[in-house]
Amino acid sequence: MELVLAVDLGGTKLAVGVVDTDGRLRRRDQLPTPSTSDERVLFDALAGLVARFSPFDQYVACGVGCGGPMSSGGVLVSPLNIPAWRSFPLAEELARLTGLQTHVDNDAKALALAEGWVGAAVGQTDFMAMVVSTGVGGGIVLDSRLLDGNTGNAGHVGHIVVEPEGTPLPDHVPGVLEAEASGTAIQFRTGRAPATASTAEIDRVGRAVGRAVGSVSNLLDLRLTVVAGSVALGYGEPFFTAAQAEIDRICRLDHSRGARIAPAGCGDEGPLIGAAAVALRGLGRVVGVVRPASD
Repeated sequence: MELVLAVDLGGTKLAVGVVDTDGRLRRRDQLPTPSTSDERVLFDALAGLVARFSPFDQYVACGVGCGGPMSSGGVLVSPLNIPAWRSFPLAEELARLTGLQTHVDNDAKALALAEGWVGAAVGQTDFMAMVVSTGVGGGIVLDSRLLDGNTGNAGHVGHIVVEPEGTPLPDHVPGVLEAEASGTAIQFRTGRAPATASTAEIDRVGRAVGRAVGSVSNLLDLRLTVVAGSVALGYGEPFFTAAQAEIDRICRLDHSRGARIAPAGCGDEGPLIGAAAVALRGLGRVVGVVRPASD
């Protein structure tokens, strides 16, 4: 069984794991994302974590899921929730460290690959995967193709306006989904930790997500959206009930009526399984029903 070195990078934690080519997470480790403005301090912390998984010749490739935006092919990353990295050559640095062919993509697109491979979207050729956590991101699969877009940044559902004149979260257009439903936005708006949100706030967040999902479902002829992330999964049934109600209100076209939202199936393993899927897709392999990047 071949093994892939998987890396997941977020504003809260850095995680590294080993995933086999059946989509099973064999081993993992993580550390809090350092609070620093120095790009080398941050990378050195990641390098120390990656070093725990040597020797690297046991892996066929390295795959990375990272917040966006990023340049085409993930060559340079500028994740909004990791301000120390602006146009940082992450793939090059990791390849130099490990000697492995390294493929980088948006973390929500990586989640879409994971969910279509071994999660809640297995067998589906058309669906969206979302992360509702510190930030909000999305990955879209249409006709068994993961949408990349001109620069690899397709799927940024967190920047759809859902509440005109809404929350003025710094560095965001007021009212975009990320400014309404992310953990960062909830704390900014309420002054409380997201985990302590009121029932009314959870309903508000769920409906905002449902508004975005319903709009994308109408636009792209989608019937399924799977959602992961600490906010969505932490709020659980009340969040998903509110989101589904909003989807039902919006999706009245013949092709979108009945669109549904569901929890992601990979749980907290999804980001690392998705990172491995990024590597396999980059190697030209089919992942679940999703075609290779070069197909």
